[in-house]
Amino acid sequence: MSIEFKKQTLSNGLTIIAECNDEAHTSAVGYFVKTGARDEERPIMGVSHFLEHMMFKGTLRGRTGEDVNREFDEIGANYNAFTSHEMTVFYAHVLPEYLPRAIDLLGDMLRPALRDSDFDMEKNVILEEIGMYEDRPQWRLQDTLLEHFYNQHPLSFRVLGTSDTIKALRVEQMRDYFGQRYGADHITVAAAGRIDFDTLVGDVEKLAGDWPRAQATRSYDPPSVSYSQKAVADAKLNRHYVAAICPAPSAQDPRRYAAMILTDVLGDADGSRLYWALIDPGLADEASFMFEPQDHTGAYVAFASCDPERAAEVEAKLLETIDVYAQNIDTGEIDRAKHKIATNITVHGERPLGRMNNLGGTWAYLAQYTPLEIELERIMAVTPDNVRQLIQDLPLNPRTIVRLGPK
Repeated sequence: MSIEFKKQTLSNGLTIIAECNDEAHTSAVGYFVKTGARDEERPIMGVSHFLEHMMFKGTLRGRTGEDVNREFDEIGANYNAFTSHEMTVFYAHVLPEYLPRAIDLLGDMLRPALRDSDFDMEKNVILEEIGMYEDRPQWRLQDTLLEHFYNQHPLSFRVLGTSDTIKALRVEQMRDYFGQRYGADHITVAAAGRIDFDTLVGDVEKLAGDWPRAQATRSYDPPSVSYSQKAVADAKLNRHYVAAICPAPSAQDPRRYAAMILTDVLGDADGSRLYWALIDPGLADEASFMFEPQDHTGAYVAFASCDPERAAEVEAKLLETIDVYAQNIDTGEIDRAKHKIATNITVHGERPLGRMNNLGGTWAYLAQYTPLEIELERIMAVTPDNVRQLIQDLPLNPRTIVRLGPK
């Protein structure tokens, strides 16, 4: 299979990257905007996610919200958007003959009408979404964990915002935020699959060549993390939830590959140490240890849920399993984790949508292209000594712990 990477930057700073594969049967394209909750001010917390919703409500060129959804359906697109702490992404996966329409439609959405009436209506949708997630214990636990760990740093912000910040948000504030963060030099168009790169560049340039540059940059002030413990009681719950967080490598740190191995061995859904310690014996119904690489920072997050009567036992076993790992690293576990991760990445990368997401996400953090073969080589090169050194450099304790349950 012949795969070729190509890149071009327009005069306004918008970057276009693609992994072209003539043997692919589909094409995927995404607009990656380098903005998210960490780029907001506290009074307008949630504006990035709210703005993502507004992109589907109508465009400056005259498409209505109904037009947007109908046209995606007309081309049979698998399409969606998401907002995180660090980026907002709009994407579509289509048959190659519909790629120009997908590019135009997604790009048109990124110049939204932002009408007062749409804003007022969608605000109710956002408030309903916040209420829905507040009824989900794991979501509440995560928000509380980040707030206590990151203190006043914007990484502590809630991606959805709060009911108070969304109710107070004005459409003029959203328009200002859009002008600051959605400039051409904050946007990368990533594509994968069957791609004619010259046509792709021409289509994007015709659409976005006159978009202005952004007026804002991202702050990389390191978070002043806090190590604490907090318990939240909710009599409506019938399960107990616990989570712990501590520093980990960033998305730019070469040690991220060792961190991937470490978290797979300790906390993958199947066959990990936490699985055998908590799930297999029936102590907990969920247990995990995850690696969250971020822009110039990162975190490990441990989680478990169980019967409230077993809360203390499960938490003790969760933290013990993590803490003793450095003293008994098993080479066989490391090798199995490498093979499993390599397989998952390869399977994910066999679909243009998976490669497009990897391309755009990696470029947002590193501004460089990493072929799948190189990514696999780096994973397979991790040794037990690399994992030991990682734990020595970034110990898994101290940490912040949050508990949520009926007691």
